[in-house]
Amino acid sequence: MDFLRTVFDFLSSTIVIGSLELPFSWLKLVGAVVLLIIFIVAYKILMFATRKILKRANARETVTTHVVRWVRIGLRIFFVIGFFSLVGWLFGARTLEYIGRFFGVLGEPIFTSGSTNISFFTLIFTIPVLFLASWAGKASRGFLDKSLLNRMRLNDSRRFSVTSLARYGVMVIVALIGLSIIGIDLSALAVLFGVLGIGVGFGLQNTVSNFFSGIVIILTRPIKEGDRILVSNYDATVVHIRLLSTIINTITEETIIIPNSLLVNGSVHNYSYDSRRIFMENTVSVSYRSDLDKVIDVMSGVGRDNPYVAYGRAPEVRVESFDDSGITMKLLTWINDANDKYRAKSWANLEIWRRFKENAIEIPFPQVDLHIKDGLITDSPETPSTE
Repeated sequence: MDFLRTVFDFLSSTIVIGSLELPFSWLKLVGAVVLLIIFIVAYKILMFATRKILKRANARETVTTHVVRWVRIGLRIFFVIGFFSLVGWLFGARTLEYIGRFFGVLGEPIFTSGSTNISFFTLIFTIPVLFLASWAGKASRGFLDKSLLNRMRLNDSRRFSVTSLARYGVMVIVALIGLSIIGIDLSALAVLFGVLGIGVGFGLQNTVSNFFSGIVIILTRPIKEGDRILVSNYDATVVHIRLLSTIINTITEETIIIPNSLLVNGSVHNYSYDSRRIFMENTVSVSYRSDLDKVIDVMSGVGRDNPYVAYGRAPEVRVESFDDSGITMKLLTWINDANDKYRAKSWANLEIWRRFKENAIEIPFPQVDLHIKDGLITDSPETPSTE
């Protein structure tokens, strides 16, 4: 009983944190937390029940989306009202006093350099400043791409460079202006970055290398978004070029993140650097009994009929080599877009097989011919036995 009485007395006592005495007890705080958990669970249950009811009613997808959105908004409003009601229940008439103390703590400087005082408020306001800088960079890139650069008729590589530089330039300018507005002295930031530069030089060498490699990619344009490249055995399309890394998407829909330093320092096969047109090769063997002129005509027809062929560029058929099992032929076809390489090659291979079958052209399998010359085979003399 004494233990229970001690616990009850402790829970009934007011909470004291240092020199600050709060106007509620531990028991009241536990009750408020329990009510908050009940609010959250009720919110989840009501959202789940709403989706179930709409699903059983066979409501249309648009109706379901609108109903769920408005129910979510309404429940969140009630949740916010309930939360502030709990705060008022805990603090009572002294709510505004403690809110003022709370904001006073957030306004206390945690770092001072010259005329710059960085507090929790400063750090909190940094988030919307950076968000605004990112949004302004994207908006400026979209504006340039859709309005000004369309009139200038720049090619894709130059357009990519201009829009990327404009985006990052606007981001830096907006971020610097925003940071100065919330009270951060930019000269103090320069000192801070100078100190951090020492650590960067030792611990973030790869990051710095990737950063400057990203700038090199933007300025020199070895690749641009939408290019078909071959890098590190990945045949993929460039999706997005960032300052530290480049995102590519392979033909199997795998997303690969490549460090920019690898693209600058290594070899990159860019199928669409100057033009998206590429040569596609289809290799096939035919029997030595085949009429090569007929084979060339059939393969040329396949190249001309390819749905991905580039107009104005005639396909070429070449006799590649004379091998052990047959004659190797190669069909060279220009196609319009490097991204269609595998689809075009598959179509051509299937069509070659069909037309060879229609024209009785044999595709040999690996074989070895054994020639036996006529003649007597003499056995080696036996060794006489001794008895």
